[in-house]
Amino acid sequence: MKNLLKTQRKSLGLKSRELAQLIGVDQALISKFESGERIPTEAHVKSLEEVLKIQDKRLTVLWLKEKILQELNYHPNASDAIQLVQEEIASYSKQTKLELADDINQLLIEIDALKSKLDKIRQLDSFRITEALELEYTFESNRIEGNTLTLQETDLVINEGLTISGKSMREHLEAVNHNEAIEYIKDLMKRNISMNERELLVVHNLILRGIMPEHAGKYRNVQVMIKGSSHKPPQPFLVPKQMEDLFVWYAQAKNQLHPVVLAAEMHERLVTIHPFIDGNGRTSRLLMNLILLSSGYVIANIKGDFESRKAYYSALESVQIKKSKDEFIRLVAKVEKECLERYLSILS
Repeated sequence: MKNLLKTQRKSLGLKSRELAQLIGVDQALISKFESGERIPTEAHVKSLEEVLKIQDKRLTVLWLKEKILQELNYHPNASDAIQLVQEEIASYSKQTKLELADDINQLLIEIDALKSKLDKIRQLDSFRITEALELEYTFESNRIEGNTLTLQETDLVINEGLTISGKSMREHLEAVNHNEAIEYIKDLMKRNISMNERELLVVHNLILRGIMPEHAGKYRNVQVMIKGSSHKPPQPFLVPKQMEDLFVWYAQAKNQLHPVVLAAEMHERLVTIHPFIDGNGRTSRLLMNLILLSSGYVIANIKGDFESRKAYYSALESVQIKKSKDEFIRLVAKVEKECLERYLSILS
């Protein structure tokens, strides 16, 4: 690992002082990383991979090797322990494989056919179309959570900076914040950054900024209940570990599952953990759509009217209580298909 760090840094013409500034650490720490005196944290490794443009998670793999060796310290039973770990990892990997109902598989085929059509005419897309659809997404996502701004009022708040009489300050902030969160995930896409725990907290911070500043971008420290649901989220002390496990699962699943299935799974898993005091739904839907957009699909805009909201919550409840994933994956796939069809009709 130390050789890779030094070689890559020099190949980019960076001094250790410059690299330290880019990832926000002391220059002495970079020297210790490169000499092997210190092992970076996982957050440092992610930053180093990004700044040094190290592909294919090579640095992460070498870092994990160093961590394992550090823990085992060349113990005489190390080989046996590693074999057990490999067996457990193989077992864990099986959890990323889903047996989907035939109708869902057919939906995925139809979705990919629509995406292929869209790929051929993407040059007809325009900023105005994207802006209008993103506005609708902000309106619907907030409406699911009880925001009473109309689509036109949401437009006036976001694009004209107007205050709507009779509407609360919170409702205004929800519109502005959600729009900024969309811009943030689009920026992540441009920089080719996959969603991770740190970025998720940034997105959540944007969602609750100015609304609940003491909880924005922070995991909850109290037990919560979901209104109208039989599902009981985990105790707060379990949340950090479950969130860490979520992104471990994501790293394994993202190259194995269809993007629409992966997006639905990450949405459901996050909202089931319910890691935040508020803003779980909006954050989960933004995570879902970052995955879809990054794979070339369009925003899956779940509607906020009574019937659509009821179907949405029912599908989530089916996973959380009945442990049946099909209903929610089917719902997300249907929404994505409808949104692709509409997108194509606008461009045609």
